[in-house]
Amino acid sequence: PRQSRRRKSLSIAYEAGQDDGAEPRRARWEPRDWQEQLERIREMRRSRDAPVDEMGVQKCYDSNAPPQVMRYQVLLALMLSSQTKDQVTSAAMLRLRRRGLTVDSVLQMDDDTLGQIIYPVGFWRNKVKYIKQTTAILKQKYGGDIPSTVEELVQLPGVGPKMAHLAMHIAWDSVAGIAVDTHVHRISNRLKWVKKETKSPEETRVALEEWLPRDLWKEINWLLVGFGQQTCLPVNPRCSQCLNQDICPAAKRL
Repeated sequence: PRQSRRRKSLSIAYEAGQDDGAEPRRARWEPRDWQEQLERIREMRRSRDAPVDEMGVQKCYDSNAPPQVMRYQVLLALMLSSQTKDQVTSAAMLRLRRRGLTVDSVLQMDDDTLGQIIYPVGFWRNKVKYIKQTTAILKQKYGGDIPSTVEELVQLPGVGPKMAHLAMHIAWDSVAGIAVDTHVHRISNRLKWVKKETKSPEETRVALEEWLPRDLWKEINWLLVGFGQQTCLPVNPRCSQCLNQDICPAAKRL
């Protein structure tokens, strides 16, 4: 009953002001030129040859593994990828998979061995601790699988919002929100895809979800991450090679 009432109230909220004489709703804010900017980024990313395309998390798991094992490997790759280049994450995942990467194999592994295998990923000592803690929770609470909601995923040690949304995208093929990392955060602010400057990836996620059509939520992460790795670099972006140079608010300043 609660769900049906919620749906009804949402439906009323959307219909209000359309033909009942009430004041019409304010038009939704959208960034200037965003559709053309997006099309040009798609063109620049057409070859799909950025590190994220060739060694990103979606390439790190064993696609022949049982679904539950595959989902666990996706989550582990995401945990390893934080503050780490795709090449390093990919190599660490390959070493783990050669030993048979499952919930049980990780629980049976001692911390020193796990550390030696995943080194040199960023903050590897912390990640050893988080991986062991999270894996134990998955075994005890989820029967060795990973949670199927963002809310539960972010409760796991070492799992943040970006990882949770990507886990939903890759492991569960479900779009619960936009996965925003440093590349998406940086580029969204440079293109003025946020109404006002945002200070963190999580702020950017909320700002993007307010206006970006939902059918683009899954695509936008891999699109902007690769664009950020190849063209819109953190330092010394390659504006002269960017198709958006003439309509990018940041191009003249950088």
